[in-house]
Amino acid sequence: MTWYENAQLQTKKLMEAGHATILAIESSCDETAAAVVRDGREVVSSVISSQIALHAQYGGVVPEIASRAHLDAVCPVVQEALERAKMTVSDVDAVAVTYGPGLVGALLVGVCYAKALAFAAGKPLIPVNHIEGHVSANYIAHPDLVPPFLCLVVSGGHSHIIRVEDYGRYTLLGQTMDDAAGEAFDKAARVIGLPYPGGPLLDKLSREGNPHALELPHVHTQGRYDYSFSGLKTALINAVHTAKQRGEEIVPADVAASFQHAAVELLSSKALLAATETGAKTVALAGGVASNSGLRDTMNDKCQKAHIRLVMPPPVLCTDNAAMIGSAAFYRLMRGEIATLELNAAPSLQLIRQN
Repeated sequence: MTWYENAQLQTKKLMEAGHATILAIESSCDETAAAVVRDGREVVSSVISSQIALHAQYGGVVPEIASRAHLDAVCPVVQEALERAKMTVSDVDAVAVTYGPGLVGALLVGVCYAKALAFAAGKPLIPVNHIEGHVSANYIAHPDLVPPFLCLVVSGGHSHIIRVEDYGRYTLLGQTMDDAAGEAFDKAARVIGLPYPGGPLLDKLSREGNPHALELPHVHTQGRYDYSFSGLKTALINAVHTAKQRGEEIVPADVAASFQHAAVELLSSKALLAATETGAKTVALAGGVASNSGLRDTMNDKCQKAHIRLVMPPPVLCTDNAAMIGSAAFYRLMRGEIATLELNAAPSLQLIRQN
């Protein structure tokens, strides 16, 4: 019996039992992470190795440096996750890995390691979409959450409003037409001189400023639930440059607060519009920007007024981690979706195929 035939047989048994303990690996960008997750809802262990210090001097993630750092970290991180869970790889039922989207070199480190580990241990290999992982972080934070629900996915590379129809089945309602929200936050932070990673620092600084100090546009899009952050970002840059040319005082906290207010209002208003018009009873947040305090507070206020349940992961599950990958992997495994050893990195992988 080949490794894949054995993996198929194990998968069938796990599907019949309805239970599985999964070792998950995440390496799509600048965090090397591993976690042991039980039944898609319980985190047995989770380890994250961050590369922020490596990339800070460059003002952003350098793909080659990220890939090399993943090579150094992946073995010890996986071993630590198993040790914290008081397990060996023989004790888990399957190995899961993020195979896209992300930086191709970074993804390849995780994919190659996971393939070798799954083959050597004789375990099924589960391929996971990174964005599906972010959505699935809500299953860990809210064990009672079940589809259908609406999800606002906001990160450095993605801004989507999706309807989660069922586990692994999604409908795209809206998306960014240009820049992603996280990218816009980072660039706005750079304008006022904040170091990398700028988004979280801008969030913190905004609490000290006047959100109405700058008049920034409310961007309109052709799609009812679509986003555009390019014009908002340009308006901020122009406002700061104009103030400098006039010799006017620039208060970084006011600039941060004004941008955060405009961006959060745009994100929350479109999400609530989609929720009310589609009759959604529950709205979830997902992605790195879901840890933004302004977005969390605003969404909470708006959802309460609209009598809509809001669920969101704690900040540690909003940013990249392997626990969310293990959660998503469980539901893929329960559908029999396992990979062969031909699995490759897919840097441009989409959550929802568009015709």
